[in-house]
Amino acid sequence: MKIDGAIFDVDGVLLDTMPVWHDSAVRYLEHKGIEAEEGLGDKLFATTVTIGAEYLKKTYGLPESEDEIRQGINDDMGAFYREEAEPKPGVLSLLNRMKAAGVRMSVATSTERECIMGAFDRLGMTDYFDAILTCDEIGATKDQPEIFMAAIDAMGTEIQNTWVFEDGLYSIKTASAEGFRIAGVYDSVSESDQDDIKKLSDVYLKDMGEFPLV
Repeated sequence: MKIDGAIFDVDGVLLDTMPVWHDSAVRYLEHKGIEAEEGLGDKLFATTVTIGAEYLKKTYGLPESEDEIRQGINDDMGAFYREEAEPKPGVLSLLNRMKAAGVRMSVATSTERECIMGAFDRLGMTDYFDAILTCDEIGATKDQPEIFMAAIDAMGTEIQNTWVFEDGLYSIKTASAEGFRIAGVYDSVSESDQDDIKKLSDVYLKDMGEFPLV
């Protein structure tokens, strides 16, 4: 196995933010004095903020527009990214090793750009990447391969030598089906999926610094 390119998810992979995202819609409703349905965080886990806003508008009959709901969630989360979000264990070590080895790097995330850039700029992570791609900008979720294909186009690498670093089972299934190498990353929010993630992963990591190829 070799690595010429790396595509990183953000939440649960580069940044330790998944527990906060998991409950972002619940917190938004709480601010409105509305009790969320049981399991709302799990239901919206694999979606974008835009899709989540559509669901909240339709299901809870909120007076705000979908754009206003989306912006409200992003404002709350944006403050967290700008002020509190931190890298997961081993991330900065791995990014530095990859940069030194000449590995091309990109980001493919379901999170909106305005959120993640606040954390990346504060943490000095922005300049590692050839491209930072979001599902909303691409127009497809990670149930579809478009964002991963856009990432390898930006890096100029071949699928068979490009690794996708992911913590979400649905994203791993998509990338694996296209022939990418998979580095499955543990995150507590995906605890129930770990057995399936391990089966689909070429490498399984609890600490990003333990990735063996650089």
